[in-house]
Amino acid sequence: MKQTINIVIAEDHPIFRKGLKDIINGEHNMKVIDECGDGSKVLSMIKKQKPDVLILDLNLPERHGLEVLNEIQMFKDKLKTIILTMHNDEETFNKAIDLGVAGYVLKESAGHDILESIRAVVNDQMYISPTISSYLLKRRQRNHLLHELHPSIENLTEMERKILKLISENKSSKEIATLLFISDRTVQNHRMNICNKLNLHGSFSLLKFAIENKNKL
Repeated sequence: MKQTINIVIAEDHPIFRKGLKDIINGEHNMKVIDECGDGSKVLSMIKKQKPDVLILDLNLPERHGLEVLNEIQMFKDKLKTIILTMHNDEETFNKAIDLGVAGYVLKESAGHDILESIRAVVNDQMYISPTISSYLLKRRQRNHLLHELHPSIENLTEMERKILKLISENKSSKEIATLLFISDRTVQNHRMNICNKLNLHGSFSLLKFAIENKNKL
């Protein structure tokens, strides 16, 4: 962890913002270097100050927090964003996570959670207020189910990937067998295994998938 964590706060309630600032500045290795009260100033502030962490309220005047998140995608590799909000609904949570936030803290527990969330995100960990942690679990379960329903190239063996690449080049089974020094029957078995793993039906579907995903092979 770097010696001092520089933080910018975008929150429209001055008293609440001051409370957060006092809590954060009370830590020896954290410093609030700038603050604002509306969404129109956030982007220019980030460009100027280059903070490590942005604490962003969703309900900002001038520009909503989700709009701001869209705008700061160019900084997402260097900037860790923690959402600070009264919204505890799952839809808003998922929208924020889709936009790459590292933390999601409810205002009702901000006094307790904010320091812990900052420590987590600067160490490349995600932080979610415990009262809504079930949303993250449900999200992961949903993503796992989608992965099972829609298998990807990652499910294939190295040989299957080689064969799929040659299929994308419109090579016949005989040509593939010659190039890989295996029998035609072995190629056919691999083609069948690839189709089963990718839930594809028929040689045309396999060729179409291979061509569409050629750059991933």
